[in-house]
Amino acid sequence: MRIVSELDIKTNKARHAYGTMRSVYAVYLLAVICLIGWQQGLSPPAMAQDAPASTEKSASRSSISKQDGNPPAESQTTKKTETPSWLQRVIGNRAPTPKVPFVSNPTPFAETQPTVPLYQEIPSFLQASYGAPSFGPPYGTTHLLGDWGGIQPWLQKRGLYFALNVYEDIAGNVSGGKRQAYSAAGQVGSTLDVDWQKLLHASSWSNDFWLHMLVVNGHGTNLSRLYGDNSNQVQQIYGARGNVVAHLVWSYFEKAWLQRKIDLAVGWIPPGAFFQNSPWVCNFMNVWLCGGESPTKFMTGGRGWPSGNIGTILRVMPTRQFYLMGGLFAVSPHAYNGGISGWSWGQDNLGKLATHFEAGWIPQFGPHHLIGHYKVGIMYDNSRYNDLYEDIHGAPWVLTGLPARKQSGQTSVWVLADQMLVRHGPGEMNGLIWGGYFGWGSGKTSQISHSFTTVLMDTGALWKRPLDSVGIAFLWSKFSRSAILSQEAAAAGKLPLPGGNYGLPYGIQGHEAIYEAYYGFHVMEGFTIKPDFQYVNHVGGTTVFKDAVVLSTAVNIAF
Repeated sequence: MRIVSELDIKTNKARHAYGTMRSVYAVYLLAVICLIGWQQGLSPPAMAQDAPASTEKSASRSSISKQDGNPPAESQTTKKTETPSWLQRVIGNRAPTPKVPFVSNPTPFAETQPTVPLYQEIPSFLQASYGAPSFGPPYGTTHLLGDWGGIQPWLQKRGLYFALNVYEDIAGNVSGGKRQAYSAAGQVGSTLDVDWQKLLHASSWSNDFWLHMLVVNGHGTNLSRLYGDNSNQVQQIYGARGNVVAHLVWSYFEKAWLQRKIDLAVGWIPPGAFFQNSPWVCNFMNVWLCGGESPTKFMTGGRGWPSGNIGTILRVMPTRQFYLMGGLFAVSPHAYNGGISGWSWGQDNLGKLATHFEAGWIPQFGPHHLIGHYKVGIMYDNSRYNDLYEDIHGAPWVLTGLPARKQSGQTSVWVLADQMLVRHGPGEMNGLIWGGYFGWGSGKTSQISHSFTTVLMDTGALWKRPLDSVGIAFLWSKFSRSAILSQEAAAAGKLPLPGGNYGLPYGIQGHEAIYEAYYGFHVMEGFTIKPDFQYVNHVGGTTVFKDAVVLSTAVNIAF
């Protein structure tokens, strides 16, 4: 998900052309399927084929009694007690508290799955909205092809949860930028989640013991670079995957204890998938937001999805509303973590470590369970990095030619919040939601030092499209003082402008702002289409080019 080095774009022209044609063909083919299946998409999706009978009944009761998205009233879920009147006067006429039903929660791609509300159960990493954003979650993943002729229920009864996903995006800047261009970028991915207790029929040691894997194949070209923006990425699916058939995103074991109050993950993990993450960030296309937020995800010790690190994460969640989470990761000094394929875990120079810590509060207000996610975190990487401006004597190295001063350690902090304001359905994302983010990174070593985001999202419940989604966002990033001073010194000396971890600039940088809006159409089970609009102010953080207007359409299919 991060902006990558020149190795990313040094690909064969014929391969680009072939990949683009393949992507265009795929999108148009899916559009035909969309039109054929549109009528089916107007009806509410069914629960997963392998969901427990109790789940289906409670979900059905929920859909009948929650037309306004509220939990069912006691009068609708319980019968009046037959307790004698004299005894009622003594103990009161208290109806038994109804069990909270399983609910259907639209994910960012409007895929439906039976989930347990956070006010009922402490979730594991995979089920948590601040955990790994897998497009193929277990416990009833829905598929365009149904239950695969009975294969999915057979697998899931044995603890094997498999999903195959295709994502294609066609985007173009209709005005502004260095030049008008278009590109097609996409991804084919698969997830495998293994429940060892079900698979091995083992004793209590295997309870809440999982293996999680995600492998992707990316293809296409980088639109942002085509129109002159090396600092931002307007396409959600591009970068950091390498030109390989199968790029490993994550592969880690998860074990929970004490009814999931303690949760441990160990293996190959993208830090940005667990820290500074919330359920709404990948609703939006822009990579400054999706897969971990800027500037942390562009720092070597905090690289986000799909770049993994060898590491471990421990989360302690004593209540359903509060958690503390810490992580320790090996820092890769290479352009690609794990090599271009992600499978080379034994890279050299892995001696430095990045430490992440996050505290989160997940309240739910009122009888409608208006959920919020509030979290604050910090990352510290003990590696040594080149100062963007000063040489070993404190002068600008771009002019003196001396080695840059080494800065010991790199730090970033973040504050992330969202709050449901009005509920339109039973899931975590079923309602009007406001969200915001602020991040800071060490400006002496990071080209961007400050980032700010605010968003507003809702579903289509008001116009009877409850599985559709709509949202707007404002993203703003400020380039660091050290980066600007170095560029000004180079410009004064008529030298090439230096870059950093956000690529080479076309001019002296200041800030860049993105205005984004999207609408996600839930066409049918496991199939969504999302048109997206982005207005890019100060392309690449400079005023060299006119502001760009980018239009794109993404198609997502969960097979």
